[in-house]
Amino acid sequence: MSNIPAELRFAESHEWARLEADGTVTVGISDHAQEALGDVVFVELPEIGKVFAQADAAGVVESVKAASDIYSPVGGEVIEVNEGLGDAPESLNSEPYSAWIFKLKPSNVADLDRLLDAASYKAAIGE
Repeated sequence: MSNIPAELRFAESHEWARLEADGTVTVGISDHAQEALGDVVFVELPEIGKVFAQADAAGVVESVKAASDIYSPVGGEVIEVNEGLGDAPESLNSEPYSAWIFKLKPSNVADLDRLLDAASYKAAIGE
């Protein structure tokens, strides 16, 4: 059974989004996603300054099983990426909710309202 923190919002494509106190949004992949992928061996990060619409492909997570696109759960400008994933991509497996992938300055915070809450995400993944 996956760990699904109640304070996060989730995209149906298995990314999580956390609204920070400064108004930015931190993005990562869910525990369910990392379990499905298996051992993560590489993460292609988006470029700082790149602007995405909600649900745009923003990067790639590669595992021993497959490569999977990472989609931006909200629209906005990338303001920071987790460079540590270059040396330790496996942290997405061991710490899916602290090993974030990128941070956005959202263009519309209301995008978060279109994401699933923890209970809805749990139902969506059949848990």
